[in-house]
Amino acid sequence: MGKRRRVAERRKTGPAVLGGMIAVVVGGAGFGVYALYGGGAAADDRTSATADHKAVKTGPLTTAEVRTASARFLTAWQQGRAAEAAAATDDPAAAGTLLTGYAKDAHLKNVRLTAGTATGAKVPFSVKATVVYRSLTEPLAYDSSLTVVRRESDGKPLVDWHSSVVHPELRDGDTLVTGESGTPPVTALDRAGGKLTAATYPSLGTVLDGLREKYGKKAGGKAGVELRVVRGKAAKAAKLSDKTLVELSKGTPGTVRTTLSPTLQAAAERQVDKRARASVVVLRPSTGEILAVANSGHGFNTAFQGSLAPGSTMKVITSSLLIDKGLASADKEHPCPKTFTYGGWKFHNDDDFEIKGGTFKASFARSCNTAFISQAKKLKNDDLTKQAQQVFGLSMNNWAIGVPTFDGSVPVQSAAQMAASLIGQGGVRMNPLNMASVAATVRSGAFHQPYLVSPSVDHRTLATASRTLSAKTLSQLRELMRYTAAYGTAAEAMSGLGPDYGAKTGSAEVDGQKKPNGWFTAYRGDLAAAGVVQAGGHGGDTAGPIVATLLRMGS
Repeated sequence: MGKRRRVAERRKTGPAVLGGMIAVVVGGAGFGVYALYGGGAAADDRTSATADHKAVKTGPLTTAEVRTASARFLTAWQQGRAAEAAAATDDPAAAGTLLTGYAKDAHLKNVRLTAGTATGAKVPFSVKATVVYRSLTEPLAYDSSLTVVRRESDGKPLVDWHSSVVHPELRDGDTLVTGESGTPPVTALDRAGGKLTAATYPSLGTVLDGLREKYGKKAGGKAGVELRVVRGKAAKAAKLSDKTLVELSKGTPGTVRTTLSPTLQAAAERQVDKRARASVVVLRPSTGEILAVANSGHGFNTAFQGSLAPGSTMKVITSSLLIDKGLASADKEHPCPKTFTYGGWKFHNDDDFEIKGGTFKASFARSCNTAFISQAKKLKNDDLTKQAQQVFGLSMNNWAIGVPTFDGSVPVQSAAQMAASLIGQGGVRMNPLNMASVAATVRSGAFHQPYLVSPSVDHRTLATASRTLSAKTLSQLRELMRYTAAYGTAAEAMSGLGPDYGAKTGSAEVDGQKKPNGWFTAYRGDLAAAGVVQAGGHGGDTAGPIVATLLRMGS
C-alpha cells in the first residue's frame, strides 16, 4: 500500500515454519482448524527514521507480513476473541461490534476458518459454522476474503476492515441476526399462478427479497426463525432489502401475485446469460405491467436499481423536447456537423461523421450527437428536467412498483454538462426499467408507471405524469423510432419485427472503461423493453439482440 509506515516490532513468539509454509494451529473448545498459508519470496521493504522517531518500515507488504497479520485476525476471530480480532484490523470499533454480534446476535458457534493461498495482500478464506438458536441448529458455509494494509500512522500490517470480510453479503453498517424474522415469508406467483423461485429464475433473488419486505406482513403469513442480513443505513439508502442466509424453521408464507410472464421471464434469463453484465426489462405499454426482469449478475438488481448514463437512448426524451419547442422536425433539414463546441467542451460524433443537408430523422437514426448539442444554446437549463418529469414520469423518486427501484435522474445542469445531458451523458442516470418505460410512453402515448404488483393488492397510489405529448410531437417521435428500427442503428437487431415498432440505440462512455455501455430501448405491438450491457460496446450489437429477441415473442 505505497509508502505507509509501520513501527518495527520484535515478535516474541510465532507460528512454526514448515518447509516454506506457515501452519496455524488453533486450539480451544469447539475449534480445531489447521490453516495453511502459502509461503513465497518476501516483497521489498524499507525502513525510515528521524531523529525523534523509531525506525518505521515502509514499502510494500512482505509475504510474511500478510501471512502473520491475517493469521492473527483469523485465529482470534475463530476462538471467539472478538476484541483481539478487532484490534488486528484498521477499524477496531466497527470490527469489534460486528465480530461480537457474530456470536451474540447471529448465534454462530463452532466457527472454523481456513485460509487459502494469498494473492498479494489479499487472502481468501472459507468459513464453516453452526447456527444455534434455542433447540434449532443449521450448518452455515461460505467463502470470504480479507486484504492486509499497512497502517499509515506507524506502518503496522492490519486487516483492512469492511463488513464484507465477515460475510460477502454484508455492506458496511449491516448486521447478522438470528431469530424470529420480523417479516413473514411470501410465496411469489407469476401472472399465471406459477411459483416464482430464485432456483428457477436466478435474476429474481433480490426481487423476491423486496417482495417479502414489502408484503410479508400484509400477505397473511407467519414468520419463521432465520439467520439474516439486517441492512444498515447505507444499504437502506441504496434500497437494498434484508436477506435470509439460513432458514432454521419455516414460517408460513403468504401469497403475492406479480405481473411477471413465466414465458418472457424464462426467455429473459436465457438472454442475459449470454453476456456478462447484461440487464433487461419488458413492460406492457398499455398498462405499465412488468412482464420480465433479468440480470446476468445476481447480486444487485441493475435492471431496477442501476444508476447508469443512458447514452443516446436519452435522445428519445430530448427529441420530444426539441420537437415540442419547434427546434426540430422529423422531415426538416437539421445540422449534423462532425463536431460542435458548447460550454468549453468539444463534442464529437462517432468517428467524427457528419450528415450534410440531412433531416432530423436521419440524425436521430444515425445517432448524431451534434444534432442535439447544437440546440443547447436555445434551451433553458431546466427544460430537459421538466420534460423528463412532466411527460415521462421520471426523476421524481415516486414510483411504487412493489419493490425498491431507482426512478431515473435528470438533474438541472448548465453549460457543457447541460449539453451533455441532451445525449444521455453528464449527470443523467437511468436503468433498463426507466428506459423501457420511456419506450412504453412513446408507444402508448401516455406515461403508465411500471408495476410488478397490482396497486389493488395494497391500495398504493401509482406515480403519474402531469401532461402528455401533443399529437404532432407524438407522431413525429414515433416516426423517428420507427425509422431507426427500419433503417438506422437499430435495423439489424429489429429486422423482421415491423411495421408496428420503434427503437433507439445508445452507447455511454464510462471513465476507465475500454468499451462503452451498450443500450437499446424499443417497442413492438403492446410490448416495450430496454436493456444494457455494461462495457459491452455499441448498443445495437450488444443489448439490441437481447431486447429484440424478447419483443419477437409477441404481445
